[in-house]
Amino acid sequence: MADGQNAPETERVETVWDRDRPRGDEASALGTSGWRGGISGDRTTLAIIAAVALGIGVVNALSGAQDATWRGEHAEVGLRLFWETTSIIVILLLVPLLMLAVRRMRRTTGLGARTGIGAAALLGFSALHIAGMVGLRKSMLWLAGGAYDFHFSLTTILYEFRKDVVTASLIGATLWLIESRRELRNAARAAQSMPAAPPEQSPDLIWLRDGTSRIRVVPRDILWVASAGNYIEYSLANGTQHLVRGTLAATESELARFAIVRVHRTRLANLDRVSGVDFKPSGDFELTFDNGKTLGGSRRYRPAVASLGGSAAPV
Repeated sequence: MADGQNAPETERVETVWDRDRPRGDEASALGTSGWRGGISGDRTTLAIIAAVALGIGVVNALSGAQDATWRGEHAEVGLRLFWETTSIIVILLLVPLLMLAVRRMRRTTGLGARTGIGAAALLGFSALHIAGMVGLRKSMLWLAGGAYDFHFSLTTILYEFRKDVVTASLIGATLWLIESRRELRNAARAAQSMPAAPPEQSPDLIWLRDGTSRIRVVPRDILWVASAGNYIEYSLANGTQHLVRGTLAATESELARFAIVRVHRTRLANLDRVSGVDFKPSGDFELTFDNGKTLGGSRRYRPAVASLGGSAAPV
């Protein structure tokens, strides 16, 4: 540098302010809880879904019995409760499948992809529900010495599918809300448990980083900072220099609070380290630092150092 004494060696580093948290201290990305922490591990949620499903089943059975009575048929309340119960058992066993679909949809951003996942989940849920329900009824009635005829037909399948779409949609929406609440709760816990910055870390320190290496610089140790193409050159009082990628304008904004101000179009100077200033007849000036090094400044930035005094000269 023409106006300052150069150090014998320059290091190229990246500047990092001390208030920035190192990568090792960053909180990991939050996601949904694991399988054990999901719906299968939330007994309260499963109990609520089971209670609601059972209540709906009882209402359906009693309504069907009442309708049969009005038509002059046998009410058969017990048998109707049996049909509803077997259906509810299979639905509860399929809740984890809906939970997986909900989580996959939450991780997917595209509307088309979400629609595809939802459609596949509905088809799978209905197919497994019908097969499981029929199989359970046949098995239980066979053990009781009876028989069960599902009356398999396209009309019957579509009838069951319509009911399954409503059931799966309601359960899926409930699980979506529960999962949203779970994530918000986890995020709140993570925010509360996030460790505070160590006491030795202070916003009045500058970290210069080169890859994984970090060099701590006390602002008091900076003599001047100069523009060097696409880099910024830090000149320290101990004679070392560090080359940092960046702009002088951004650096000026960051260092202004340390009394490091612009004294030239391409240079900043630490006024706290200035022991003398000599104003030239041209209006330019020369700063002398407390370690004997000097740095030139231009008349345009003379007001920044006017308060320092020195041997004034007419502009």
